[in-house]
Parts: sequence; C-alpha cells; structure tokens
Amino acid sequence: MAGQEEVKVLSTWVSMFGMRVLIGLEEKGVKYEYQEENLGNKSELLLQMNPVYKKIPLLIHNGNPVCESLIILQYIDEAWPSKPFMPSKPYARALHRFWADFVDKKFYDAGFRILRNKGEAQEEAKRDMLEYLELLEGALKDMSGGGPYFGGEEFGFMDIAFIPFTCWFQTYQTIANFTIPFDTRFPCLLAWIQKCMERESVKKILAPPDKVLEYASQLRKRFVTN
Repeated sequence: MAGQEEVKVLSTWVSMFGMRVLIGLEEKGVKYEYQEENLGNKSELLLQMNPVYKKIPLLIHNGNPVCESLIILQYIDEAWPSKPFMPSKPYARALHRFWADFVDKKFYDAGFRILRNKGEAQEEAKRDMLEYLELLEGALKDMSGGGPYFGGEEFGFMDIAFIPFTCWFQTYQTIANFTIPFDTRFPCLLAWIQKCMERESVKKILAPPDKVLEYASQLRKRFVTN
C-alpha cells in the first residue's frame, strides 16, 4: 500500500494469538509499533478501539482497528499482498482456514483445559491434545505436498497460525506431567517445528518456553486449589 502508514499492535507477550499477528507483520516486512497490554488493567486505547470484545490482539492500521487474530492475519495478507500467505487455489486456501480454525477451537481448548484442571478432567484434555496433534500431523502430510510447511515450500497462513502454540508445549507437558512423543508419533510436526524455528520472524517473536511456563504456573494457581 502506498503512502505513509501507521501500524500498531496491542497484545501481550505470552499470547499465541498476538504472536501470530506479529509474525505475520514481520514476514511482510511491515514496520509497526507494539504496545504491551496489562489484561488486568486494559488500556483506554484497547477499550476504545475494540469495544465489542475488549480483547487482544488488536491491529490498528491508519486509525482503523482490526480484531481477532485470524481475521487480522487475513487482513495483513490483503493489505500487504507481496509474499502471500495463502496459496493460489481456492480449495487449498479453504484448507488453511479450516485447520487454523481447528487450532483455535480444538487445540487451544485442550491446552486451556490442561492448565485449569486436574485429575480426570486434565487426563481427558491430555488425550484430546494428542488426538488433535494426530490430526494435525495428517493435515501437514496432506497439505505440504512433501514440502517443509503446511503451505508446501512456502511458509504460510496455517504455519503462522499454529507455530506460536509450540512455545506452550513445554508448559502443557510440565503442568500435566506427560510427554508429547514427537519422535515416534508426530515426526512430521517435529520437522516442521524445527524448520519454522529457522525463520527470523519466528525466532524474534516466539516467547521463551521457560518464561511461558513461569507465567502459566502462576495463572494455574488461580484455577486450581489443592
């Protein structure tokens, strides 16, 4: 897009949804201002610009607010069309949207249930997470066409949507006392994670797993009492 542009992102460092927005901007080479939000005391700018949901992440582009991370990611791809995130064929684009939506509705929910529960409810969440990873392993095989990414040879929409969750894997495993068997059960996802981690955008934006664990452990105390 031509002319002087103002791009601002409101989020919090630990949000996987915010990370995907920042990775998208980094991949496009868009300069932006970042504002860290305190979710216990949200800024007036956030409340003013996102009065419906009052949630992060929020992208403000030339004064126009865009909400919800997958919608923001699609907006970024359309506003800065070089290096497209989506493949050219409609069905391939639909698959990216479908699996990104699956991550938000199913995988995120399993992770949240691991954090807030114990006992059988947590065990069920662990089983669900492994089942969802099995489905994502299959989706990666089908969509990649032998390439390293969900988008084949190109790092794209589904890659950006899912890669931020990987910095939470240590947290899920530690809190629920289990191991995700990447080597034996999810080798394609393991190779995908390793390939994504070579990208400058991913290395720059993903939160340190040990810091995520520290944050989540404190958060869990609000949910679970002995």
